[in-house]
Amino acid sequence: MDVFAIAVTVAAVYLTTFMKGAFGGGFAIIGIPLMALAVDPVMAGALLALVFCLSDLLALRYWRVSTWSKPDLAILIPGQILGVAAGFVLLSLANRHMIAIAIATLTLAFVASWFLGGGQVEQRPRNSAKGIAAGFFSGVGSMVAHSGGPPVAMYLLPLGLTKSVYAGTTFMFFVAGNYLKVGPWLLLIEPTPDWWRLLAISLPVIPLGVWSGWRLHEKLDQTQLYRACYALLTVVGIKLLWDGLSGLAMG
Repeated sequence: MDVFAIAVTVAAVYLTTFMKGAFGGGFAIIGIPLMALAVDPVMAGALLALVFCLSDLLALRYWRVSTWSKPDLAILIPGQILGVAAGFVLLSLANRHMIAIAIATLTLAFVASWFLGGGQVEQRPRNSAKGIAAGFFSGVGSMVAHSGGPPVAMYLLPLGLTKSVYAGTTFMFFVAGNYLKVGPWLLLIEPTPDWWRLLAISLPVIPLGVWSGWRLHEKLDQTQLYRACYALLTVVGIKLLWDGLSGLAMG
């Protein structure tokens, strides 16, 4: 553990908890690769899995039951459970880089269609089949490429939910996912003293990240929040595509 590892860990924890406070979550893919610059990727993933669960407890102060779209969660979460299980199987059978490329391609196509359509927030009817599929692919993406955000965003954004209900529903969806995955993640590692020190250093960052993200959420209006979400999806899609293509090229 050195100054660089500490700085990168603090930045990764702040970024991911900030996203949880502002948008409800779903952008872990941005924080995990950042921390992996200085820490073993599996150790980084396990530490952040625990950070996500701790930040979920704090974020409940902001994303209360009144901000959850319960009909959508009832559709999404069963698919997510199946997806997490399928993700475990796919990790040993499938090429994770090809999965990342497929998710990235769908994400970028979804964003492109929104921008080409004028970038308007539209109210569209709920579709159970699409919701189950979104939950499933989110679960798979979370396990194989830390990319659970795009599929659920592609389902929720076209519904035209209010900004708080969109963020609160996203938050609760990822609470379920985070607690499903934290056990398996922690089983993958043998925590070292340095790992525990990095976790201890991260703890004060969690409430700061969630609180500052929430402050941004309050300042954004409905249109600004949706534009920010689509912009972040673009970043995530490009990052996933790069990871997938570079992984294939190297291996």
